[in-house]
Amino acid sequence: MTATLASPARVGKAAVGALGLLAVATGALESVVTPTLPLLQRELDMSPAEGALLSIVLLITGALVTPVAGRLGDRYGGKRVLIRLMAVVSAGGLVSALAPNLPVLLLGQVLQGAMVGALPLSFVLVRAHLPAGESKVAIGVVSGLFVGGGMAGTLSAGPVAEGLSRHWMFALPALAVIGSTLLVNRLMPHDPPGRPDDDAGVDWPGLVLLSGTLVTLMLVLALAPDIGSRPLVLGALVVVLAAFVTGWAAVERRAASPMVDLRMLARPTVWKSCVLTFVICVGTSVAVYLVPQLFAVSADGYGFGAGATEIGFFLLPGAVAASLAGPISGLGARRLGSRAVLTAGIVLLAAALLALAAVHTEVWHLVVGKAMISLANGLCVTAMVAGTATSVDRSDTGIATGLVLVTRVLGYAVGVQVSGAILTAGTPSGSDVPAESAFVTGFVVAGAVTALSLLVTRTMSKGVKE
Repeated sequence: MTATLASPARVGKAAVGALGLLAVATGALESVVTPTLPLLQRELDMSPAEGALLSIVLLITGALVTPVAGRLGDRYGGKRVLIRLMAVVSAGGLVSALAPNLPVLLLGQVLQGAMVGALPLSFVLVRAHLPAGESKVAIGVVSGLFVGGGMAGTLSAGPVAEGLSRHWMFALPALAVIGSTLLVNRLMPHDPPGRPDDDAGVDWPGLVLLSGTLVTLMLVLALAPDIGSRPLVLGALVVVLAAFVTGWAAVERRAASPMVDLRMLARPTVWKSCVLTFVICVGTSVAVYLVPQLFAVSADGYGFGAGATEIGFFLLPGAVAASLAGPISGLGARRLGSRAVLTAGIVLLAAALLALAAVHTEVWHLVVGKAMISLANGLCVTAMVAGTATSVDRSDTGIATGLVLVTRVLGYAVGVQVSGAILTAGTPSGSDVPAESAFVTGFVVAGAVTALSLLVTRTMSKGVKE
């Protein structure tokens, strides 16, 4: 016990710095696809629906890996799990860098998705080795560096892809991940397992069934525009999807330690938060996918002919707005209550989406609109997580936030895939460029769906003001 208690005093700034470097590297690797998606679609001859699938597969994997990583970290120690997780991420980055075609690139992105579980494990290590006051500062630094890494990846991906090749935009951050992982392994001491005798284990059947559910749902959405040519295939996938959902729900209700406790959904505060999270993330993800595509459309038509480098710069204000949204939401919730912040965020999000549908003839229209959407999403998500966490018992916080996490991923996945399907359906035969009306339809649908969520916020409590 004496050695365990003494360990926080022995960790140095170098170890925390290594975690910070790892956060920068993973943030950069995570963000390279968004600004270069039009370039990847051209080079790999992808349809808009296939591009949408590429842009979300990492997020889906992350949602599945994160709760498992947390459980394994409690059992075997955060450092041990983190190092193995980053080995998978490094392999994924190298596979993406060497990928000659879309299937191999998708495999690389699936492996890279393990990085989403790295940030919570980093927080576990910081809390295990630093006193409470210092750990809060260190967690804030690591979180900020992850956001900074994402901004660096957004800005650098385009120049690297256009100046060298698309392979190097994955390879460089992957090499940085490998180097920073080796530093963490060398400088960070091991943390003792929190629950080495946990008998509940990992809900592997629930994980497998949820994976099948999400993958099948994405295939259904991707094939939806071609329903006329492949109705039997789509019908069979719908049947498989229903079977996965039914099996997953049955397993989760009976599991001793379910990955997602569906019984929590019976609580009004939780199911309302899940509904709002889903709708808000659908609206946000439509803009995340459509705005870069609109930037890349040829300037001879209704677009701007922007390359990957220019798209990265155009998206930067949105990334800055997203990083500021958390503190703004926290201050607003303290003064006005979480419901007021949530309502304001939804109104801003819906207004920005509908404004983009009506006005998108200048670059600054898209830049400002995307920044407002990023700010609104950050306001809503922060207020939602805070409101959910404080509305349930302390022992149920992890279960409730786990439900919100799965719903968030599902909302992003559905929104992006629907956007890809709309563009695919709106592309004239023999052309690679969607009609302008397809973009307008996507923004209008997202704005209308987002606005409907105000009906749910009216029934929510105001939230605690501090």
